[in-house]
Amino acid sequence: MTDVQHWVRFEHQGNTGFGTLRDDTIAVFEGAIFAKPTATSRTLALDAVKLLTPTQPSKMIGLVNNFRALLTKLNVAVPQEPLYFLKAQSAFLAAGEIIEQPLHYAGRVVFEGELGIVIGKRCKNVDDASALDYVFGYTCVNDVTGFDVLNKDPQFAQWTRSKSYDTFGVFGPVIATGLDPTQLTIRTILNGDERQNYPISDMVFQPAQLVSLLSRDMTLLPGDVIACGTSVGAGKMNPGSTIEIAIEGIGSLRNRYEGVTAAAAL
Repeated sequence: MTDVQHWVRFEHQGNTGFGTLRDDTIAVFEGAIFAKPTATSRTLALDAVKLLTPTQPSKMIGLVNNFRALLTKLNVAVPQEPLYFLKAQSAFLAAGEIIEQPLHYAGRVVFEGELGIVIGKRCKNVDDASALDYVFGYTCVNDVTGFDVLNKDPQFAQWTRSKSYDTFGVFGPVIATGLDPTQLTIRTILNGDERQNYPISDMVFQPAQLVSLLSRDMTLLPGDVIACGTSVGAGKMNPGSTIEIAIEGIGSLRNRYEGVTAAAAL
Protein backbone atom coordinates (compact mmCIF):
# COMPACT_ATOMS: atom_id res chain seq x y z
CA MET A 1 0.00 0.00 0.00
CA THR A 2 2.94 2.34 -0.60
CA ASP A 3 0.96 4.53 -3.02
CA VAL A 4 -2.12 4.91 -0.82
CA GLN A 5 -3.38 8.47 -0.38
CA HIS A 6 -6.06 9.68 1.99
CA TRP A 7 -8.22 12.50 0.63
CA VAL A 8 -10.21 14.76 2.92
CA ARG A 9 -12.61 17.65 2.49
CA PHE A 10 -12.55 20.34 5.15
CA GLU A 11 -13.72 23.75 6.31
CA HIS A 12 -11.08 26.30 7.33
CA GLN A 13 -11.76 29.92 8.26
CA GLY A 14 -15.12 29.86 6.51
CA ASN A 15 -13.81 28.29 3.30
CA THR A 16 -14.19 24.74 2.01
CA GLY A 17 -11.16 22.93 0.63
CA PHE A 18 -9.70 19.50 0.05
CA GLY A 19 -6.37 17.75 0.06
CA THR A 20 -4.43 14.70 1.16
CA LEU A 21 -3.92 13.78 4.79
CA ARG A 22 -0.67 12.34 6.09
CA ASP A 23 -0.19 11.94 9.82
CA ASP A 24 -1.78 15.16 11.14
CA THR A 25 -1.03 17.42 8.16
CA ILE A 26 -3.20 18.20 5.15
CA ALA A 27 -1.51 19.03 1.84
CA VAL A 28 -3.97 21.39 0.18
CA PHE A 29 -4.99 20.88 -3.46
CA GLU A 30 -6.94 23.10 -5.84
CA GLY A 31 -9.29 22.41 -8.71
CA ALA A 32 -11.77 19.55 -8.51
CA ILE A 33 -11.04 16.41 -6.54
CA PHE A 34 -12.31 14.09 -9.30
CA ALA A 35 -10.72 15.99 -12.20
CA LYS A 36 -6.93 15.85 -11.82
CA PRO A 37 -6.53 18.37 -8.99
CA THR A 38 -3.30 20.32 -8.58
CA ALA A 39 -1.16 20.32 -5.45
CA THR A 40 -0.42 23.69 -3.87
CA SER A 41 2.39 24.64 -1.51
CA ARG A 42 -0.07 25.13 1.37
CA THR A 43 -0.43 22.77 4.31
CA LEU A 44 -2.83 22.83 7.24
CA ALA A 45 -2.74 21.13 10.59
CA LEU A 46 -5.55 18.62 11.01
CA ASP A 47 -6.62 20.19 14.30
CA ALA A 48 -6.99 23.57 12.58
CA VAL A 49 -9.83 22.42 10.31
CA LYS A 50 -13.27 20.89 10.57
CA LEU A 51 -13.51 17.69 8.55
CA LEU A 52 -16.53 17.37 6.28
CA THR A 53 -17.89 14.33 4.49
CA PRO A 54 -15.09 13.60 2.00
CA THR A 55 -17.49 13.89 -0.92
CA GLN A 56 -20.99 15.27 -1.55
CA PRO A 57 -22.81 12.35 -3.16
CA SER A 58 -25.90 12.67 -5.29
CA LYS A 59 -26.88 9.34 -3.71
CA MET A 60 -25.69 6.57 -1.43
CA ILE A 61 -26.59 3.08 -2.62
CA GLY A 62 -26.79 0.57 0.22
CA LEU A 63 -26.45 -3.16 -0.34
CA VAL A 64 -28.56 -5.75 1.47
CA ASN A 65 -27.50 -9.38 2.13
CA ASN A 66 -24.11 -9.00 0.46
CA PHE A 67 -22.01 -11.06 2.91
CA ARG A 68 -22.01 -14.84 2.98
CA ALA A 69 -21.56 -15.15 6.74
CA LEU A 70 -24.69 -13.10 7.36
CA LEU A 71 -26.66 -15.06 4.76
CA THR A 72 -25.67 -18.26 6.54
CA LYS A 73 -26.76 -16.85 9.90
CA LEU A 74 -30.11 -15.70 8.47
CA ASN A 75 -30.52 -18.97 6.57
CA VAL A 76 -31.39 -17.20 3.33
CA ALA A 77 -30.23 -17.85 -0.21
CA VAL A 78 -27.40 -16.01 -1.91
CA PRO A 79 -29.03 -13.29 -4.05
CA GLN A 80 -28.73 -13.63 -7.81
CA GLU A 81 -28.31 -9.88 -8.26
CA PRO A 82 -27.55 -6.96 -5.92
CA LEU A 83 -30.33 -6.05 -3.50
CA TYR A 84 -30.18 -2.40 -2.57
CA PHE A 85 -31.84 0.81 -1.34
CA LEU A 86 -30.98 4.52 -1.52
CA LYS A 87 -30.20 6.89 1.33
CA ALA A 88 -31.37 10.50 1.11
CA GLN A 89 -28.76 13.26 0.72
CA SER A 90 -30.09 14.92 3.87
CA ALA A 91 -28.94 11.90 5.91
CA PHE A 92 -25.21 12.36 5.25
CA LEU A 93 -22.99 13.00 8.27
CA ALA A 94 -19.25 13.53 8.71
CA ALA A 95 -16.85 11.90 11.15
CA GLY A 96 -16.96 13.44 14.62
CA GLU A 97 -20.49 14.74 14.29
CA ILE A 98 -23.49 13.60 16.33
CA ILE A 99 -25.81 10.83 15.17
CA GLU A 100 -29.19 11.98 16.44
CA GLN A 101 -32.19 9.98 17.54
CA PRO A 102 -35.11 11.10 15.34
CA LEU A 103 -37.61 13.27 17.17
CA HIS A 104 -40.58 11.11 16.18
CA TYR A 105 -38.95 7.68 16.42
CA ALA A 106 -38.27 5.96 19.74
CA GLY A 107 -37.34 2.48 18.45
CA ARG A 108 -34.02 0.72 18.08
CA VAL A 109 -31.21 2.52 16.29
CA VAL A 110 -28.73 0.07 14.79
CA PHE A 111 -25.11 0.51 13.63
CA GLU A 112 -23.76 -1.27 10.54
CA GLY A 113 -20.07 -1.02 9.73
CA GLU A 114 -19.43 -1.12 5.98
CA LEU A 115 -17.00 -0.43 3.16
CA GLY A 116 -17.94 2.47 0.90
CA ILE A 117 -16.95 2.60 -2.79
CA VAL A 118 -16.57 6.19 -4.04
CA ILE A 119 -17.26 6.76 -7.73
CA GLY A 120 -14.77 9.03 -9.51
CA LYS A 121 -16.36 9.63 -12.91
CA ARG A 122 -19.71 9.29 -14.63
CA CYS A 123 -20.50 5.62 -14.95
CA LYS A 124 -23.23 4.02 -17.06
CA ASN A 125 -23.50 0.46 -18.42
CA VAL A 126 -19.87 -0.47 -17.75
CA ASP A 127 -18.58 -4.04 -17.75
CA ASP A 128 -16.73 -5.81 -14.94
CA ALA A 129 -13.36 -5.48 -16.63
CA SER A 130 -13.47 -1.67 -16.78
CA ALA A 131 -15.61 -0.97 -13.69
CA LEU A 132 -12.74 -0.16 -11.34
CA ASP A 133 -11.57 2.55 -13.76
CA TYR A 134 -14.62 4.49 -12.54
CA VAL A 135 -13.79 4.09 -8.85
CA PHE A 136 -11.93 6.94 -7.16
CA GLY A 137 -11.35 5.18 -3.84
CA TYR A 138 -12.85 3.75 -0.69
CA THR A 139 -14.22 5.05 2.59
CA CYS A 140 -15.75 3.89 5.88
CA VAL A 141 -19.54 3.86 6.23
CA ASN A 142 -21.87 3.53 9.21
CA ASP A 143 -25.23 2.63 7.68
CA VAL A 144 -27.37 3.66 10.65
CA THR A 145 -30.87 2.19 10.64
CA GLY A 146 -34.15 2.85 12.45
CA PHE A 147 -34.68 -0.88 12.71
CA ASP A 148 -38.22 -0.96 14.10
CA VAL A 149 -39.55 1.07 11.16
CA LEU A 150 -38.18 -1.29 8.51
CA ASN A 151 -40.94 -3.89 8.72
CA LYS A 152 -43.47 -1.88 10.73
CA ASP A 153 -46.07 -2.03 7.96
CA PRO A 154 -46.59 -5.57 6.55
CA GLN A 155 -47.64 -4.08 3.22
CA PHE A 156 -44.28 -2.50 2.45
CA ALA A 157 -40.72 -2.80 3.78
CA GLN A 158 -39.63 0.79 4.53
CA TRP A 159 -35.95 0.69 3.58
CA THR A 160 -35.72 4.34 2.54
CA ARG A 161 -37.47 5.64 5.65
CA SER A 162 -35.53 3.48 8.12
CA LYS A 163 -32.18 4.37 6.53
CA SER A 164 -32.68 8.06 5.69
CA TYR A 165 -33.38 9.82 8.96
CA ASP A 166 -31.19 12.90 9.30
CA THR A 167 -27.63 11.95 10.40
CA PHE A 168 -28.11 8.24 9.51
CA GLY A 169 -25.78 8.27 6.46
CA VAL A 170 -22.39 8.47 8.17
CA PHE A 171 -19.21 8.17 6.09
CA GLY A 172 -15.59 9.31 5.99
CA PRO A 173 -13.39 10.75 7.27
CA VAL A 174 -11.21 10.04 4.22
CA ILE A 175 -11.32 8.50 0.77
CA ALA A 176 -8.38 6.12 0.40
CA THR A 177 -6.95 5.61 -3.08
CA GLY A 178 -4.39 3.14 -4.35
CA LEU A 179 -5.41 0.08 -2.36
CA ASP A 180 -7.17 -3.24 -2.90
CA PRO A 181 -10.09 -3.30 -0.47
CA THR A 182 -10.73 -7.03 -0.91
CA GLN A 183 -7.68 -7.71 1.26
CA LEU A 184 -9.01 -5.62 4.16
CA THR A 185 -11.10 -6.24 7.28
CA ILE A 186 -13.91 -4.14 8.76
CA ARG A 187 -14.09 -3.67 12.52
CA THR A 188 -16.89 -1.97 14.42
CA ILE A 189 -16.26 -0.85 18.00
CA LEU A 190 -19.12 0.22 20.29
CA ASN A 191 -18.05 1.96 23.50
CA GLY A 192 -14.64 0.31 23.26
CA ASP A 193 -15.99 -3.22 22.64
CA GLU A 194 -15.47 -4.85 19.26
CA ARG A 195 -18.84 -5.88 17.80
CA GLN A 196 -17.93 -6.61 14.18
CA ASN A 197 -14.77 -8.03 12.62
CA TYR A 198 -15.19 -9.46 9.15
CA PRO A 199 -13.26 -9.66 5.85
CA ILE A 200 -14.35 -7.73 2.79
CA SER A 201 -13.41 -10.82 0.77
CA ASP A 202 -16.62 -12.46 2.09
CA MET A 203 -18.75 -10.15 -0.10
CA VAL A 204 -21.12 -11.87 -2.55
CA PHE A 205 -20.71 -9.09 -5.12
CA GLN A 206 -17.16 -7.71 -5.10
CA PRO A 207 -16.48 -4.02 -5.92
CA ALA A 208 -15.97 -4.33 -9.69
CA GLN A 209 -19.08 -6.45 -10.12
CA LEU A 210 -21.12 -4.14 -7.92
CA VAL A 211 -20.17 -1.04 -9.90
CA SER A 212 -20.89 -2.80 -13.18
CA LEU A 213 -24.29 -4.18 -12.17
CA LEU A 214 -25.48 -1.00 -10.47
CA SER A 215 -24.42 1.09 -13.48
CA ARG A 216 -26.87 -0.91 -15.58
CA ASP A 217 -29.72 0.30 -13.37
CA MET A 218 -28.77 3.94 -12.89
CA THR A 219 -26.05 6.41 -13.80
CA LEU A 220 -23.40 6.63 -11.09
CA LEU A 221 -21.99 10.13 -10.67
CA PRO A 222 -18.66 11.39 -9.32
CA GLY A 223 -18.81 11.37 -5.54
CA ASP A 224 -21.59 8.78 -5.27
CA VAL A 225 -21.04 6.18 -2.57
CA ILE A 226 -21.90 2.48 -2.73
CA ALA A 227 -22.20 1.10 0.80
CA CYS A 228 -21.31 -2.55 0.30
CA GLY A 229 -23.50 -4.02 3.03
CA THR A 230 -22.65 -5.43 6.43
CA SER A 231 -21.98 -8.82 7.99
CA VAL A 232 -22.75 -10.40 11.35
CA GLY A 233 -22.54 -8.35 14.53
CA ALA A 234 -24.55 -5.23 13.66
CA GLY A 235 -26.56 -4.15 16.66
CA LYS A 236 -28.31 -1.56 18.75
CA MET A 237 -26.79 1.70 19.96
CA ASN A 238 -28.01 3.37 23.13
CA PRO A 239 -27.98 7.16 23.53
CA GLY A 240 -24.58 8.32 24.73
CA SER A 241 -22.74 5.58 22.82
CA THR A 242 -19.56 6.10 20.82
CA ILE A 243 -19.40 4.08 17.61
CA GLU A 244 -16.32 3.55 15.45
CA ILE A 245 -15.92 1.90 12.04
CA ALA A 246 -12.27 1.01 11.40
CA ILE A 247 -10.81 -0.37 8.17
CA GLU A 248 -7.04 -0.85 8.10
CA GLY A 249 -5.56 1.10 5.20
CA ILE A 250 -8.55 3.44 5.04
CA GLY A 251 -9.03 4.85 8.51
CA SER A 252 -11.40 5.21 11.42
CA LEU A 253 -14.88 6.75 11.37
CA ARG A 254 -15.91 7.75 14.88
CA ASN A 255 -19.17 9.37 16.02
CA ARG A 256 -21.36 9.66 19.09
CA TYR A 257 -25.05 8.73 19.16
CA GLU A 258 -27.29 10.92 21.29
CA GLY A 259 -30.96 10.83 22.24
CA VAL A 260 -33.42 13.57 21.38
CA THR A 261 -32.84 15.77 24.45
CA ALA A 262 -29.03 15.59 24.40
CA ALA A 263 -28.79 16.12 20.63
CA ALA A 264 -31.09 19.14 20.75
CA ALA A 265 -28.92 20.74 23.43
CA LEU A 266 -25.70 20.52 21.37
